[in-house]
Amino acid sequence: MLNASCLHRPELTAALASGDRKLDNLTVPYPRTFAAGTTIVQQGAEHDYVYRLRTGWVGRVRALPDGRTQYLMVFLPGDLFAIKSVFVAAHPDAVVALSDVTVERLAQHRLRDAFDTDPEIALRCTWQIVEEERRLHNWVVSLGQGSAEERIAHLLLEFSVRIGAATGTGRALEYGIPLTQDQLGNVLGLTSVHVNRVLRRLREDGLVSIRNRVVSIHDAPALERMAEPLRDATLQARARPETAAG
Repeated sequence: MLNASCLHRPELTAALASGDRKLDNLTVPYPRTFAAGTTIVQQGAEHDYVYRLRTGWVGRVRALPDGRTQYLMVFLPGDLFAIKSVFVAAHPDAVVALSDVTVERLAQHRLRDAFDTDPEIALRCTWQIVEEERRLHNWVVSLGQGSAEERIAHLLLEFSVRIGAATGTGRALEYGIPLTQDQLGNVLGLTSVHVNRVLRRLREDGLVSIRNRVVSIHDAPALERMAEPLRDATLQARARPETAAG
């Protein structure tokens, strides 16, 4: 399912939705499951499949030679991942199940053939790459310039909007999150101690809380205002009407 929060040109909506349905028809109809912690794509290895995430959370992870790791991207239900399989001989990063997940997969050579014959499928896959680039650009700004509070607000709101769009609710004010505080710190470029300190302050201020790995957003307009400096211009414009209505 194409994420309804996508920021594409409106004239592309029909073609993107059609390409999304066609991708569903191409994927193998027998879902595969992976347990939390399983490496689905090995860093530095060739991989022959592209995936549609149906349930659970998946992360793209870069491991350094000395054992340090960095989470680069989090994929949520409905997302395509490992599209690089079509283009590269070896994946530069690993793809790891952050929770128990269900996926459907498509052999990369079949997707490459579809690129050549169906412009709507090619458009849908290209859009996935463009949307990932947009998120990564925002995150580079966040890591380089954002305060800890801004980073955490930005991340929790991004998950809220993406999950809400996938479920048709617009924005999820409560959702499960499989990431531990250590993993959150890895994504955010912060220590787990710092993450814990900021989350406690946000909870005490009545903005957001995380209990038993469930995020509850209590004051969405205030969280939006906190995150706004790190969000790109289009997201800022989309957020303002909701904030005003709140």
